[in-house]
Amino acid sequence: MTGIVHGGGITAAARLYGGKPHDWLDLSTGINPNPVTLPDVPVAAWHRLPDQHLQERAREAAREYYRSGDILPLPVPGTQSVIQMLPRLVRGGSVAILSPTYGEYARAFTLAGLRLRQISSVAELSDDDGLVAVVNPNNPDGRKFSVDELRALHDRQHGRGGTLLVDEAFGDVVPEASLAPHAASMPSLVIFRSFGKFFGLAGLRLGFVIAEPSILERFEEWLGPWAVSGPALSIAASLMERDTGAIRDRIVQRHQALKSVLLRSGLRIVGGTALFSLVADERAEGLYTHLCRHHILVRKFDYAHNWLRFGLTPDEEADQRLAGALASDDFRSARPEI
Repeated sequence: MTGIVHGGGITAAARLYGGKPHDWLDLSTGINPNPVTLPDVPVAAWHRLPDQHLQERAREAAREYYRSGDILPLPVPGTQSVIQMLPRLVRGGSVAILSPTYGEYARAFTLAGLRLRQISSVAELSDDDGLVAVVNPNNPDGRKFSVDELRALHDRQHGRGGTLLVDEAFGDVVPEASLAPHAASMPSLVIFRSFGKFFGLAGLRLGFVIAEPSILERFEEWLGPWAVSGPALSIAASLMERDTGAIRDRIVQRHQALKSVLLRSGLRIVGGTALFSLVADERAEGLYTHLCRHHILVRKFDYAHNWLRFGLTPDEEADQRLAGALASDDFRSARPEI
């Protein structure tokens, strides 16, 4: 199976279209473009293997931040690391993924030799689906399920001895949509949360798993000792213990600014989350190349050639840079006449 094409890849783009990687405007990811100021990290966190008190503090902070009640979220070295372990939770039957969505889920189950069904709606679920995976809000189209819908889906899976996996990587801006506050009463639920997207610290490689203790213990055993670095635990605890309202407000502001630029340029927004907008255009391939020539990278899709995903611009100067590229004559000539 070939690798999944993700966002990022500025170095490769610069080799093809010129310029230095740091001069490009990277709009290809769903990451807060304004990383938070890093808190002080004790020297001991760098010097020693991660002590238990660091993990305990991070887990307590995550419990408050995610409102997970009796459940202490488990820190993991990025949710990508635990996606690879999901096949071990499948006790039989097929795996159903609400699609299209983040491609690494299908890749992990396929490589494990499991029978995979990529479905477009809950109505297509079968009694044989031992694990159902839902990304909520979804990447890349922003599809959302309500708490009540997901609780009903969990109860369906639980009654059949199955598992419901809900990826809330883009859920920080909409905490009211999270299942975390209900997880303690949902024994067949596994939630993945991303830390780096909201805080703008994807390079920290940190995420959290929320599930009943017996499931968390399995993930912890599979990961082995010292899976998350001491500095990552220290940074996460410090940031989650703070008021994050200003971060959320800035993301919403940047989201509105991006939408304004795209709509003024005549592009059609068909979905997204607070951290990105999805555009549909029949000349998406040409528009992607056009933006690369202006050293602006967006996300294209091998399964939907009319889609482009635009991540948030970091500031007003970047808004103007994107708007200028979209207002250029070669942009207009790349688009079909209406």
